[in-house]
This record gives sequence, structure tokens and C-alpha cells, in this order.
Amino acid sequence: MRILLIDGQGGQLGAQLVRSIAAKFPKAELTAVGTNATATAAMLKAGAKRAATGENPVVLACRRADVIVGPIGIVIADSMLGEVTPRMAVAVGQADAVRILIPMNRCENLVAGVPEQPTAALLADVVAQLETLQK
Repeated sequence: MRILLIDGQGGQLGAQLVRSIAAKFPKAELTAVGTNATATAAMLKAGAKRAATGENPVVLACRRADVIVGPIGIVIADSMLGEVTPRMAVAVGQADAVRILIPMNRCENLVAGVPEQPTAALLADVVAQLETLQK
């Protein structure tokens, strides 16, 4: 399974996901792409073996991914304080991949009907969703 993990801002969500996904799916091809260098560095420090930064890496990685994981802002142009470009959002949205979007109620994007949950619970659900895809 080829998993693309996209994160931005400080990359802490991405770093936690790298640790969780790598531990649970050691044979998966995990690629981490940060919308900025800080996010990429955080995911590399967390153990990502393959990582890149910026718009073009997001676009290219979306073409190869079986699963794309990230905060819901990765499908909203100009979200995450402008870090997600329109080209990135389109690439994620048009990818021939399953998207596991984490409902982060931040940066003026609120998800109705989704109760506020601790980040740990959201990350556990990402891993559970990946497990169902692997079967």
C-alpha cells in the first residue's frame, strides 16, 4: 500500500501520524510531504523515510498514492493559513486514491456534525481506517 501523508504548519499532526502508521504498517510505502519545510522536518524527525516539501511534490505524490492522509484542509484551496495552494487541493481531490481526511476544526474551516475529539482519538481512527483498507 502506498500511503501519502500531507501536513503543514508545524507538522506535529504529521509527525504523530508517521509514528503511528510506520509502527502499524511497516511494509507500507509511506511518503510524507510537508506544505512547508518545518512540517517536512517534523515528519522526517518522526521517522519518515521518504519526504519532500511543497506544491509540486504534493501534486506528483498524489498521482502514485493508494491512500492520502491529512487534515481536511488539504482539499480546501488557501486553507492552513494559505499553505494549501489551489493546485494542491485539486491534486488531492482528483487523485485516484482513498482519502482519509482528519476533521481539524481550525483556520476558519469547521466540520458540522463532527464533535470535537482529542487528537489521539483522531489518529487512532486513521489507523483503524487504514486497517480496513488493507483487508
